[in-house]
Amino acid sequence: MKRQIRPASQVRIIGGVWKRTPLPVADVPGLRPTPDRVRETVFNWLGQDLTGLRCLDLFAGTGAMSFEAASRGAERVLGVEQSAPAYRLLQAMQEKLKATQIHLLRADAEKIARDLQARGEQFDIIFLDPPFHQGWAEKILPLAACLLAPSGRLYWESDTALTGDQAQHYGLQLQRLGQAGQVHYHVLQKASPDFLNKELIS
Repeated sequence: MKRQIRPASQVRIIGGVWKRTPLPVADVPGLRPTPDRVRETVFNWLGQDLTGLRCLDLFAGTGAMSFEAASRGAERVLGVEQSAPAYRLLQAMQEKLKATQIHLLRADAEKIARDLQARGEQFDIIFLDPPFHQGWAEKILPLAACLLAPSGRLYWESDTALTGDQAQHYGLQLQRLGQAGQVHYHVLQKASPDFLNKELIS
């Protein structure tokens, strides 16, 4: 008998064509949906209209960032999720919304990032919301910096604030930083050679 996946709760898409659409949250240990008010702030920073942009969501979870980006006009969204229950809910929501611009993969985030880098792929927006306390910054931020288009932006959510020096270490430049409870969220961009040289000289 196939085990039924019962959503523990839900979040809602907050903007775009699918505004107010609920997204179920799988009962998966460690799954931590980005709160509505944080997403609202982040998309104020990134822009309300993402028409034509290519997005990568390496820890898709509930799909809140993937569906939010697609709802706001993103041309292509690649969502990666390793948990089978969470992935099945993502598939169900993709089918329900007929979200053909969203492509889903059930896979390890680091492996997919390396594969994408090897193929020379780049993205205009990258969302990174990995499990806390597992050392993901060192593993995934340098890869994400390589996958980011020159004018692209990267969203990073973590249990600690990322400093400007840490961002520079990963080849990134910190643009925005916010905090909601114990969650720190950031928008970064690829650091230009001029910026890195200036920081090294200073």
